[in-house]
Amino acid sequence: MNFIQKKYDALIIGFGKGGKTLAAFMAKQGWQVAVIERSPLMYGGTCINIACIPTKSLIHSAESHVPYARAIAEKNRLVESLRKRNFEMIDQFGNAAVITGDAWFVSANTVAVRLAGSGEEVQIQADRIVINTGARPVVPSIPGLSESRRVFTSTALIEQTDLPGRLVVIGAGYIALEFAGMYAQFGSEVTLLSRSATFLPDEDRDIADAVHAILTARGIKIELGVAVDEIEPGQDADTVVYRQAGMRMEASASAILVATGRQPNTEDLNLEAAGVQRDDKGYIRVDEQLRTTTTNIWAIGDVNGGPQFTYISLDDFRIIRSQLFDFKPHSTADRKRVSGALFITPPLSHVGLREHEAIRQGYRIKVATLPASSSTRAQLLNRPEGIFKAVVDADTNLILGCTLLCSDSSELINLVQLAMHAGLDYTVLRDTIYTHPSMSESLNDLFAKIG
Repeated sequence: MNFIQKKYDALIIGFGKGGKTLAAFMAKQGWQVAVIERSPLMYGGTCINIACIPTKSLIHSAESHVPYARAIAEKNRLVESLRKRNFEMIDQFGNAAVITGDAWFVSANTVAVRLAGSGEEVQIQADRIVINTGARPVVPSIPGLSESRRVFTSTALIEQTDLPGRLVVIGAGYIALEFAGMYAQFGSEVTLLSRSATFLPDEDRDIADAVHAILTARGIKIELGVAVDEIEPGQDADTVVYRQAGMRMEASASAILVATGRQPNTEDLNLEAAGVQRDDKGYIRVDEQLRTTTTNIWAIGDVNGGPQFTYISLDDFRIIRSQLFDFKPHSTADRKRVSGALFITPPLSHVGLREHEAIRQGYRIKVATLPASSSTRAQLLNRPEGIFKAVVDADTNLILGCTLLCSDSSELINLVQLAMHAGLDYTVLRDTIYTHPSMSESLNDLFAKIG
């Protein structure tokens, strides 16, 4: 039900994971609640519409050898169905409203909205306001970039129905690597330009080297220590001009992906009117309860500068819920050993400390590694590439960290994370009886190498 009233118990600006979950929960408790979203194409938030869901759909299609045009069509079908479901998640409640338009603060309790379509401006008051406006790709200042018709952000590239013959990726973070791997599997000739002279600098070198070997084996050209000088638009292709070790280099591109980071969507909110402060990167300052510098306003999701993962946004919801309703107290301080995954093929997943981090922190450690090819399941899937790695505290036998580069690692890492949260001795994973053939039984062999 769409309605606009002047006063709500809670107002949420932005339709992302944390905000929509919070709005539905509040509505179930009988609160009058509204969600403001500037575009009907963003109902459900970044993840569903332009990030994790569409990209993982395309990655799955690429792994399954689905033709690119058909993969784009399937991605669109999936996104549209999820967008509709997420709209109905809020719209089903008579005491909840989805308001489409641009919002900005008038005061700490009042938000103005320019309604989409009509352009009418209304003012809405709320006792509590939650900012959930997310983030967007950074577009760097590179000569020739704005003149090119072949430069895309990740959002724009996955809307293209024609597969680029030669894709140049500027950047080497998670988004850059996922797109490089995905388009290479679809059949694009991919060149990845990394500013860093070290590939995956945060990873242990054995892990980074294994990822590098997998990507280059798929034909991806990885150039390290690169400074992009300019983009020269051409009739049939663009030329990306860059310097490497002092030498001028060129890469021809039918499409250029700019994946050089993300920035928060805060500049149009008029936060100053509400007394809400930002940090030097534009992210909203929050405390451990996600409260901003104004006591009745919170910021959740990517906009608050925390880890930019959908499951972190969901945990943000739990933090707000614990303050406003009768739940066990919860804050960002409770987040320990959060796992993450890079969805290349096979995926790279990690939780806890890496070997070099544990050494730097002064732990006495025991380390085990195991090739993924030792897994019967990996052989059955015809995906033997990769490596398992575990780091254990030699004094307590507790698991300090684990990195898995293998099929289904994004699922398997959650089992390790659960063991770590429970404070289990590594021998529990070593001696558990797992189903066969499964990736999880590789934990028997991995942790057996610890002792």
